Amino acid sequence: MAALGSPGGDQQDQWQLLYLLRTLVGGYAPQQAIDAPAFHTRSMPDSFWPRTWDPGRAVVEDRLGADVIAELERRGHRVTRAGDWTLGRLSAVTRDPETGLLAAAANPRGMQGYAAGR
Repeated sequence: MAALGSPGGDQQDQWQLLYLLRTLVGGYAPQQAIDAPAFHTRSMPDSFWPRTWDPGRAVVEDRLGADVIAELERRGHRVTRAGDWTLGRLSAVTRDPETGLLAAAANPRGMQGYAAGR
């Protein structure tokens, strides 16, 4: 079982999807999933006024890697490089249903997240 959350306006759903795919499909541990390079699209209208959008725009952390970024551009994406540790503001807590053990993971970006328990 897990609970996760993120501030971030329209990006929060995208960042949480990255977490879910990495943990459920990729087998990442929660902290690994949060620490992995983040990205999001600007191709959909914002839910906030003035509802701007930028079709084909992908915003990526540079840690995604030069080869991956070049391939995105080759496929027609207009890529904005955001720096190494700049995207994603996730925190998660997990509970092992068999043991009841709680674990937490937090975002290291911008020194905004902490994982603590008792």
